[in-house]
Amino acid sequence: MSPELISILALVAMFVVATLVPVNMGVLAFVGAFLIGTLVADMAAPDIIDGFPGGLFLTLVGITYLFAIAQNNGTIDWLVDLAVRAVRGRIWAIPWIMFLIAAVLTSVGAVSPGAVAIVAPIALGFAFQYKISPLMMGLLVIHGAQAGGFSPISIYGGITAKVVEGAGLPFDQINVFVASFAVNFLVSVGLFIVLGGRKLMKRRAGDGQPDDGDDATLTPPGHLAMATPQGGAGAYGDAEGQALSEWKHEVQGDADNLLVDEPLETVVGKSRPYQILTLVGLATFATLTVAYDTDIGFTALSVALVLALISPNSQKRAVGQITWPEILLITGVSTYVGVLTAMGTIDYVGESVAGLASPLIAALLLCIIGAIVSAFASSTAVLGSIIPLAVPFLQGGSGVGAVGFVAALAVSSTIVDVSPFSTNGALVLANAQGIDKTKFFRQLLLYAAAVTVIAPVILWLLFVVLF
Repeated sequence: MSPELISILALVAMFVVATLVPVNMGVLAFVGAFLIGTLVADMAAPDIIDGFPGGLFLTLVGITYLFAIAQNNGTIDWLVDLAVRAVRGRIWAIPWIMFLIAAVLTSVGAVSPGAVAIVAPIALGFAFQYKISPLMMGLLVIHGAQAGGFSPISIYGGITAKVVEGAGLPFDQINVFVASFAVNFLVSVGLFIVLGGRKLMKRRAGDGQPDDGDDATLTPPGHLAMATPQGGAGAYGDAEGQALSEWKHEVQGDADNLLVDEPLETVVGKSRPYQILTLVGLATFATLTVAYDTDIGFTALSVALVLALISPNSQKRAVGQITWPEILLITGVSTYVGVLTAMGTIDYVGESVAGLASPLIAALLLCIIGAIVSAFASSTAVLGSIIPLAVPFLQGGSGVGAVGFVAALAVSSTIVDVSPFSTNGALVLANAQGIDKTKFFRQLLLYAAAVTVIAPVILWLLFVVLF
C-alpha cells in the first residue's frame, strides 16, 4: 500500500473514532501527524511541527479573547440593542445585514477570515440574545464573506487572476465575482428558509411573545448564560464554565450564592465610557486588519491587552473563555493536513485526476478535490495548486472552457469554508454562545460535508458543462 493511501485511510479512521468516541479529534490528529509523519513519510518531528498553523492559532486565540472582553463588559449587548433599533425591531433583517456587511468587507479587500472575525462574534451574540438559529447566523456570515470574495479588488480575486494569467489562460474577473455572489446568496436564501427564517419574519424585538409556543421569547436571556458549563460529550470541555466557577469563588467565596439569572451588571463593573472605549478598540481592530492588512491574531491580542489593562479585575475570566478545546481540534487537523501536503498526498491525488482521459470528468474531480482540500486547508493555496494542474486539458481543445472551469473551481474551493476545520468555520464555532458545542460542531461538519459533495457537482454542471 502506498504511503499516500495510508495517510488518507488514517484520516478517515480519525473521523470514525472521533464520531464514535468523545475524544477531541485534535488529539487524534496530532498523534496521527506524528505517527504517519515519522513511520510512513520519514519526517522528523521539527518538520511535522512546521505544519502547525501558528497564524490560525493566534487568530482564534486573539479573536475569542477580544470578544470575550467585549461580551463581559456589555459592549456586545449594547451593539445588539443598537442593531435591533436600526432595523426597527425586524429580527429577520439582522442575518441579512450581517451577510451584507461581510460581503462588503471582503469585496473591498478584506481577507475572508478577517471579515468573519469582525462580524461573527457580533452576529452570534445577537443570535444568542434573540434565539435565532446560531447555525443560520454563522453560515450567513460565512457565505456573505465568500459572496464578495472574488471582486476585482478582493484578495481572492487578485490571487486567482495572477494564477490564471500566469498559466496563460483567459480570465474574466467579473464573471467569477458574479458567480460567487449569486451562488452564495442563493445558498443563504435556502438556509434562511430552512433554518427558521420564516418564523423570524413573524417576530419583532420587544413584543415579548413566544414563537409558536416554543421557548423563543424575545426577552434577552441572562447574560451569564454564555459562561455556563457546556453540555454534550467531553470532546470540547467547558472552559467557560470553569472560568465562571473560579471567578465566583474568588468574588464571593461560595459559588452557590450566585444566581444563574442574576444580571451581570450587578456583579461585574460596567460603564458606558469603557464600552465606548471597547467600541473604539473594535473599530481599530477592523481598520487595521482591513485597511492595513495587519495580522488578525496579533492585532486582536494587542487591542484586547489594552482593554484588559484598563480594567484588569473585571476581565480576569476572559482568558478562561478562550475556546481552547476547539482550538486544539482545529490546529490538530490542520497539522495533519500539513503532513499530507509535505509527503505529497495532495499532489498525488490531484495529478492522478488531471491525467484522466476525459477532460470533463477531470474538471469535475478537480473541483471536488479543491472543495475537499479547501475544507481543511487554505483556499488560496488550493487555487494556486489546482489551476496549473488543469492547464494541459484547458489548452488542448478539449471543449472545457477556461473561464467556466476557473469559476467552478473558485466557488467550489471557497464555499466549503463553512467547515469547522477552516478559519471561517472555526471562528463561528468558537464564538457560538449558549449551545452544546459538540452538537454545533457536528452540525457544521454535516453541512460542510454536504456542501463539499454537492456544490462542486452543481457548479461543474452550471459553469463547465452548460457555460
